Amino acid sequence: MKVYEGGRSLDGAVVTVDGVELNPRFDLKRFSPAGFEWTYEGDGPRQLALALLADHLGNGAQALALTEKFMRDVVAELDNAWVLTSDEIEVAIR
Repeated sequence: MKVYEGGRSLDGAVVTVDGVELNPRFDLKRFSPAGFEWTYEGDGPRQLALALLADHLGNGAQALALTEKFMRDVVAELDNAWVLTSDEIEVAIR
């Protein structure tokens, strides 16, 4: 089971998967030039939703198809510092 963690540092928003920086997946789509954000609906949270889904699913096309709903239902609702497991992501997309 993977563990995704997000928090804020002096350098801005930081998101890791199992302790390693999460790839923003700009290769799939660049929603936000500034990278990840959360707690609201917008381009930064959309980029985070895409990155989380792409990492979890291992399928870029499927991640893109689910990004908008996942951003609204999950990423926009995250606290300032948060932890999500792959099991929780799976429940959210079912």
